[in-house]
Amino acid sequence: MALRVPIPAVTGPGDRKVSSGQVRSARPASVRASSAGASGVKQRSFSPVKEQAAFAPHLGLEMTVLELERLYSAVDPALRSAGPGSPAGFGSSGRPVRVAYQGTPGSYCQEAAMSAFATCDAFPCYQMEDAFQALLEKTADRAVIPFENSVDGVIYRNLDLLLRHNVSIVGELLVPVNHCLLAAPGASLSGLRRIASHPQALSHCRSRIEELGVEVEEVSNSAEAARFLSENPVADTAVIGSKIAAREFGLQILEQNFQDRNESNVNRFFQLSLDPALPSPGTPGVRKTTIAFSLKNAVSDLFRALWPFESRNIPVTSVQHRPNRKNPVRLVDGASETVRYFDYVFIVDLQGCASDRAVERALEQLKEITGFLRILGTYASR
Repeated sequence: MALRVPIPAVTGPGDRKVSSGQVRSARPASVRASSAGASGVKQRSFSPVKEQAAFAPHLGLEMTVLELERLYSAVDPALRSAGPGSPAGFGSSGRPVRVAYQGTPGSYCQEAAMSAFATCDAFPCYQMEDAFQALLEKTADRAVIPFENSVDGVIYRNLDLLLRHNVSIVGELLVPVNHCLLAAPGASLSGLRRIASHPQALSHCRSRIEELGVEVEEVSNSAEAARFLSENPVADTAVIGSKIAAREFGLQILEQNFQDRNESNVNRFFQLSLDPALPSPGTPGVRKTTIAFSLKNAVSDLFRALWPFESRNIPVTSVQHRPNRKNPVRLVDGASETVRYFDYVFIVDLQGCASDRAVERALEQLKEITGFLRILGTYASR
């Protein structure tokens, strides 16, 4: 059966708290049951729920407040050279850094945003595009987006958005996954009959779920499911979610590190800015540079594209590719007929700063065989 989680409560500007990741704007979020589930695990619908009807009167006021914020806010110039994850998290104006994170309150993205700055004004963006748009409209100084999971791979939608928008990577966060089994206060592990979460989290915890022998419920947003559980406590139901969700919604943690791979499951987040910013000398972490390019002779030139780095002992840590949307199909005249090839944009991570002499020379050599070359960012990884 279809299930709709109650719409998040609207908070006005005066209700937003520094360093809390409170909601700036609220949007409806839908959670639907799915018949597909983990192998060997029972399936059953989550408990029924009634929608809240008090959201509409607040919507017009909230949209007006947001529009005024867009008109009167601007990026603090001091942030352009501050580098990622500054200890204080304040610009020269004295206000906290405004950080847009992708997701909802209680999400793993909120955890990443809060860990990037000691003090910040964090707010959620419910759609992937919204975090990028917040930077472009200057309603955020930084954006934190999930980019890759060590078990499931790259989030290609976010990679496409990174290529599409003129923003820069200014920081990277590698965060070990800590899937927590969340329940209402007073619930016990032995009394559980059902576990709800996003399909990705459920797949990460497949073995432990099978050990418990409980039913599973797939939902589109685990943080929203956690919020719903806090508002409608059911003793026999738990949600797999983040540690910060327990704090946000007053849930108890029945078990931490509920996932199957405790040591190898890591999330990779990018910290984005409208302007490029080299990491300051005191910023901890390995220096990395991410570039994007197309090749004049397509995939056959990939070895030549990587050789400038290999020959200078510059480690290449990742190679990804996406369709070249401006020229997706390449026509090549063969001996007897015209051959069609798909064309790609390659995204490569390097160890080192773009300002390093060896990297500069490698990039100059790479330009000779590329259709275009763009530096997506130089940043510190931690």
